[in-house]
Amino acid sequence: MVKIEVLGTGCMKCKRLMRNVEIAVKELGIDAEIKKVDDITEIMNRGVMLTPALAVDGKMRISGRVADVNELKEILKG
Repeated sequence: MVKIEVLGTGCMKCKRLMRNVEIAVKELGIDAEIKKVDDITEIMNRGVMLTPALAVDGKMRISGRVADVNELKEILKG
């Protein structure tokens, strides 16, 4: 199972990234746990300065922008 975390405080970009992640996971048909991390202290402790951010299996993959569904699918396949 892939562990996916979307880090952000709830802004529109964060919500869009979450939606894109959900679509990518569904289209790939993978078994994934998707978690929203909105605690600013936890986000900062991970070294994230720009949100939204995306972590896959504990590794930070995207920060400060919204990835589209196709880019997310490539990240999740890799």
